Formats: sequence, C-alpha cells, structure tokens
Amino acid sequence: MPSGSDTTAEAAPTGPDADRPGQRTTGSAATPPTGGAEGGDAVEGRDPVEGRDAVEGGEPGATASTASGTSSAGTEPEPGPGTGTAPSAGERRPGRLRRLGLLARREARRSALAAVSGLALGLAFPPFGVWPLSLVAVAALALLTHGRTARQGAWTGFAFGVPFFLLLLKWLSVVGWDAVVGLSIIEAAFLALMGAGLAVVSRLPVPALWPLWTACLWVAEEWARDRVPFGGFPWGRLAFANTGSPYTPLAALGGAPLVTFGVALTGGALAGAALTLWRLRGAGGFSPRSALPAAGAVAVAAAVTAAGFAVPIPTAADDSVDIAVVQGNVQQPGMDFLGRPMMILDNHVKATLNLAKDVKAGRIAKPDLVIWPENASDLDPFQYREAYARIDEAVKSIGVPVLVGALVDHPTKEGYVENQGIVWDPKSGPGASYTKQHPVPFGEYVPFRQELSKVITRLQRVPRDFYPGDHTGVLNVGPARLGDVICFEVAYDEIVRDTVNAGARAIVVQTNNATYGRSGQPEQQLVMSKLRAIEHGRPVITAATSGISAVVSPDGTIEQRTKEFTQDVLTARIPLRDGKTLADRVGAIPEWVLAMVGVLSCAAAIMIGRRGRTDKKGQ
Repeated sequence: MPSGSDTTAEAAPTGPDADRPGQRTTGSAATPPTGGAEGGDAVEGRDPVEGRDAVEGGEPGATASTASGTSSAGTEPEPGPGTGTAPSAGERRPGRLRRLGLLARREARRSALAAVSGLALGLAFPPFGVWPLSLVAVAALALLTHGRTARQGAWTGFAFGVPFFLLLLKWLSVVGWDAVVGLSIIEAAFLALMGAGLAVVSRLPVPALWPLWTACLWVAEEWARDRVPFGGFPWGRLAFANTGSPYTPLAALGGAPLVTFGVALTGGALAGAALTLWRLRGAGGFSPRSALPAAGAVAVAAAVTAAGFAVPIPTAADDSVDIAVVQGNVQQPGMDFLGRPMMILDNHVKATLNLAKDVKAGRIAKPDLVIWPENASDLDPFQYREAYARIDEAVKSIGVPVLVGALVDHPTKEGYVENQGIVWDPKSGPGASYTKQHPVPFGEYVPFRQELSKVITRLQRVPRDFYPGDHTGVLNVGPARLGDVICFEVAYDEIVRDTVNAGARAIVVQTNNATYGRSGQPEQQLVMSKLRAIEHGRPVITAATSGISAVVSPDGTIEQRTKEFTQDVLTARIPLRDGKTLADRVGAIPEWVLAMVGVLSCAAAIMIGRRGRTDKKGQ
C-alpha cells in the first residue's frame, strides 16, 4: 500500500460503463501513471488492467492505488463480502460458489457478448458455412478478454465456448440433449483455459505482437483438445470452418494447425486495429501518425489472408484409376439404423448387382475397383455364412476388388469387435484389412463401462467395445494403393498423415453417418475431406452408408456428391499421386512450435507480472 504522499484512488466505477474502453480510474489527488500502454497503465483510453490500478476491471468492491502502479499477470485480489476492500482478518471470505455467482453477475454483459460471439463461430461451420464469421468470433473473444484478469478471461472463454459447441454439436441430440450439453461443457473448458491465457498475454510488452500470441494460443487450445480426454475430440477447429476460404491452401504447408493459425492471426490483427481505433476515439481524435498501429494491423491481416493464394496446390496425376462408390442406404435414421440383420448388407449387395448389370449393358464403364462404406455389412461375414455368401455374390458379379466395410468379431479377445475395411477379391475372396485405430468413446466403446453403465443405462446400447487397430490403412485394392480412414478418423491429423506417408496414393473415408442423418453432421465431416485433400495433395473418396458420399479432387473441389438417405452409385476417374506436400514432410512440427509459443507467452506474462510486484515491494 502507498504511504507518505501517496493517495488512494476512489472506488472504481460500477455499472455498464465500468468495462468500456477509455474508462479511467481517477483519484482525488493521485498522480497519473506514466510509461507505456502496457503493464497496468491507463493511457490513451486503455482499460486499466490488473493489480491495484483497477481491480477486477473496475467492478464493485475494487480499490486502486495509482501511485503504486502495481500490476500482476493472472492474479487478482478477492473483495470482501459487501465491502470495497479485501476482507480483514476477522471476516470470512465468500464461499467458492458465491464468488462464482458474483463473478457471473459482474460479467453479465461481457458474458452475453461472448455468447453471441460463440454462436457466430458456430455459424461459420456447416451446415451454415459462413466462414468470415470465424474471423469476427476470434477478434471478438480477443477484445473481450483484453486487459482482463485470468479468472475473468476464463469465464469469458467459457461463456463463449458453451453456446458455440451447443450449436456445433446439436446433431448429437439424437443420442440425447444431455449428451450435447455434457460434451459442450467439457469442450468449453478448453476455451476457458484459452480465455485465461488470452487475458494474461494481452499485458505483454510490444502490443503489436498481441495478435501473434492470440493465434498461438488458439493452436495450443486445439492441440490439447485434439488429444484429451480419451484421445481427444477435434470437432470445432477453426481450420474445419475454413475449408473453402483463402486460408485453406495453408494446409498444404502446415496442415490444419497452420490454417487455424492463419485464421486466428487475422482475427487477432483485426482486434488489434479495432482496439487502437477505440483508444484514439477515447483520446479525442485521429491523426495519421496515431493511426499507424491500426493500419499496420490491417496490413498484417490482409497479408495473411492473401498468403493462401500464393500457396501452390499439387494436383498433377502420376496415373489414374476408375472407381465406383456404392451408397446402399439404410431403412431408418437414428440410433436404431441397423434395424433387422442383413438389411443394410442387402442394400449394398443389390446396388452393386445393379451396377454390374449397367456395366454389362454398356451403360457404365467397368470400374477398376468398388468402395463400400463403413458397416456396409451389419453381420460378421466370417461368422455368418449368409453374409459371406451375399458379399461374395456381389463382388463376383462386378468382377473387380471391393473394399468392404464390416464389423468383425475379434479373433482372440472375446466380447470385442473390430471395425474393418476388408479387400474382397472376386477370385480369392477376403484378403488384407484395416481396423479402425481410433474408436469413438461412448459410441464405439464405453470407458469405465462397469461403473458408468450402472449410472447411465443408455450406455447399455453399446453392447460390445470396439478394439482399436494398430497399423495404418494402406491397402492394395486392385491397381490402386489406397489409404483407408474410417469415419471420425478423418478429423485426426496424425492418422491421415501417417497413412499418406506410408504410401497411400489416394485417401478413402469409409463412414456411417446414419445415426446423425439430416442433422448437419455429415456436412461437417465432408468438409474435413476437402481440407485433407489439399493438405496431402490426394483425392479423397468418401463412402457413406446413407450419405453424404463424395469424390473430392486434390485441390479440394467436390466433384460429385450424393443426397442423404438415397441409394446411389458414384463413378469417377481419380488421380493417383506419389508426391508429398510440405505438410506431409514436416508433420506435427508446426503445431508443436506454435502451441509452445502460445504456452511460453503465458509463462512470460506471468513472470513479468510477478517481477513487477517484487520490484514494487522492494522500493
């Protein structure tokens, strides 16, 4: 606390104006703080930041000492109950829930803005697909957390994340809205951590680098969310909202993480420009010199946006192959899409037999290979002779190898099932296979089954756990060496990248979206195929039981696609490529580097804040 001639400022303003940029805390006889615009100063209309300049951003119960100039990164004093100062030794601090409630009330307006921004980000993804809103959302979250305490930033990030994921994951409501809410809260927790980080790094010196720290923290957040818990859940990455934007070609250089970085850097730069202009407005006017930082930020945003157009997309084919994709359809959408045994298999057999008739009649050129989707056989063909016979009939009728999706009992572990893609030859029958490496938790296996099934009886609808595969899905299907990726695996960078680096010349995504039909989920998954095509310079063929099946060229163009819940067959000539993109060669290095920069920027901000407090105490 100041002593001698130091003067304690009056309590920070309350109400709607407390958080406005340009609001300053004034003391009755205090000397205005000096120095730069960072480190807790309140110059040029900036929000007073942490420490005793304006505790909790000017909310009720805060005191400020402008003479001390103390600031800290990521910490804030707790106000006493019903007072404007910290609790005395004889007072009891409010309980944790009460403090959380007070924080929620104080942050109501900012939380509402964060929620709207989160919904805007949700609209950037399919089925809406308004990708520019991803830039607006990133910029809004950066501004809403700028100059705040770590706790306030975390709350703002959470308020942003929950509505975003609720809108993005509404397709999960077929399982139950409790599943939507529960998963949204878990995923929003990662955005809460990022919100805290955004608040902390906003106090670092050199304000021009603030957009860089912002972008790196977005990459770090996605890095963590893609891996934990239970192997992670990559849905909702900024890159997946930008599969048809100027940033998409960046995937060929550094994969999905670099696309996220480009989008977040642009949004952060726009936020920096907006903040500078707001300060100038509060300072009373503009001048060419004072507007230079804003102009520089806009120039950075424009340069990052334009960079994608300069990235070459390799599309030249080494050779090609004719394929057919069979979408057999299901009898009913939803959780019980499997219906009666053999129905889905019969659908795919009939569609293939019809394809063979068209080929024999000369209406369609004979393909070199045929692709069936995930779960095209709803019975294990190695356990049920009827299923084996029906598949064999269809394959022999078309006379070329067929990649068959089937559920197969594990050969040694009783009670487990494998989700496989099986190469079925018209002469030799079933041969090489790929087993899905990343089963979906609570969908294809139940973690802690014995304990959770007693509490959540719905989990009993997953009667057997899927057993994960242990190798990539490179398969020789006729004349083509294909990389098989099953369903949600297309969302995981390393699975697709490892498959390409193992020798896949084209990528096949076998999927079954019948549970989530007409919910937006198939569209969200399809755009991932667009991004992977550009990232790896390979055509991507999506084969779905009920739709959307599609053929995507190496430049990300959707050449053909089916409608949902229709029986259909796509035929196409696809290029086969051996060359690798830079993204294939560098692998996960860009993601790790950018994520580490984000984490280290937080650490630096915390250390600078602590050193500042130590220096003040020593004076």
